Amino acid sequence: MGVEPCYFPMFVSEDALTREADHIEDFAPEVAWVTHSGKTELEKPLAIRPTSETIMYPAFARWIRSHRDLPLRLVQYCNVVRWEFKSPVPFLRTREFLWQEGHTAWATKEEADAEVLEALDMYGRVYEELLAVPVVKGRKSHKEKFAGGDFTTTVEAFIPAAGRAIQGATSHSLGQNFAKMFDISYSGGEGEEGGEAKAGSAKHLVWQNSWGITTRVIGVMVMVHGDDKGLVLPPRVAPIQLAGIYIYSTKNDEATVKRLHDQCEKLVEDMVAAGIRAHFDDRERTPGFKYAHWEQRGVPLRMEIGPNDLENNQVVLVRRDDGTKITVPFNDPLRPLPEVVADLLEGIQSSMLNKARAERDSRTTIAWTWPEFLEGLRKGNLVLAPWCCTTETEDWVKEQTSAEKLAEVYGSMPTEGEGRIPLGSAKTLCIPFNQPPMPKGTKCFTGTGADAISWTLWGRSY
Repeated sequence: MGVEPCYFPMFVSEDALTREADHIEDFAPEVAWVTHSGKTELEKPLAIRPTSETIMYPAFARWIRSHRDLPLRLVQYCNVVRWEFKSPVPFLRTREFLWQEGHTAWATKEEADAEVLEALDMYGRVYEELLAVPVVKGRKSHKEKFAGGDFTTTVEAFIPAAGRAIQGATSHSLGQNFAKMFDISYSGGEGEEGGEAKAGSAKHLVWQNSWGITTRVIGVMVMVHGDDKGLVLPPRVAPIQLAGIYIYSTKNDEATVKRLHDQCEKLVEDMVAAGIRAHFDDRERTPGFKYAHWEQRGVPLRMEIGPNDLENNQVVLVRRDDGTKITVPFNDPLRPLPEVVADLLEGIQSSMLNKARAERDSRTTIAWTWPEFLEGLRKGNLVLAPWCCTTETEDWVKEQTSAEKLAEVYGSMPTEGEGRIPLGSAKTLCIPFNQPPMPKGTKCFTGTGADAISWTLWGRSY
């Protein structure tokens, strides 16, 4: 994409952090402060970055002078700290997390807005093409957008076992809000300010974006695909795609065991030479132990070879995702084993995505009315509903779907066992870009009588 890597300090002064009050307001309760060096109190406390706009944008103001300096497109891989005390969950919501944050500046709004969607598409591909996790791409409501930005786009994933959605990654249009605050401007060329084209040597404010994805992707992948045996990893991101195991018993002589060992090792070497991430498990442990070991770690394929397989010039391939076993010859000149394995790995990748998408879709309720909306929530589903897009109704839905309110509606709120209902109020997840048809005259599902403006995805979220 032509984006350059960079790195900025993790500490930010209090003055710099509070310079953009609206932006930092949402982060203020979560900011971690350094107040002492050893036993000596600092004259001014330093914040550990909850995000990097206030660290990076003073530099943008120094670096950008002319239209020739644009676009400026930087990406930083770093850690941030948000001191959340409410139910930290590893990977999904933690006090410290690693992320990739892109920060860019453009001469025109059109260029900037195009990049917002380009970055979002990139994140959608990370989830669907690499992690086999289906996502819904859309725009956040005004209430849920990034503080200090013009609008926020998002990819939303769904965790069926928990009945909750999770924000997968975001791409924000910052407009000229930060440019005004930090005086990030350029001269010459053409620019837009207030919607009017300007030219010549006048000063123009830049248009900015930011976009990011975090180690949350790991937690989402684990929860969408994992089962009672442990991890189930999509082949494209699995560190080990195939584990080779040779099988023998105390009844087998040493020569047979050595032949099994050597043949399995050779087959794994052939896999590695063909570009497959394969591992030869030569530990002196029982086959059952090895099976459980690699199943727990989510390795997509297990290759087994025992004495009978050796005599028949074949191996058994076992899929981690569905347990299917197939027997394949390892000396077929027309169909080399690495080629069979490569095709099988791609099949597993597609199968995992299709399975996750089918489950997500089966857990998505279409609700035209408030009772239908509540019924979808009661089942722990996502709910797609026609909405009038007002903050007032958004706040009302949150209030009406609190545990206390729903207990009044349902009579009781089972939170354990098979009939349990996820706790927490419903919220807007996104206004999907892919909008189903909306018949003329459709009213908002909340029952206000107002006309619906768009279909909106709702649900409980991490």
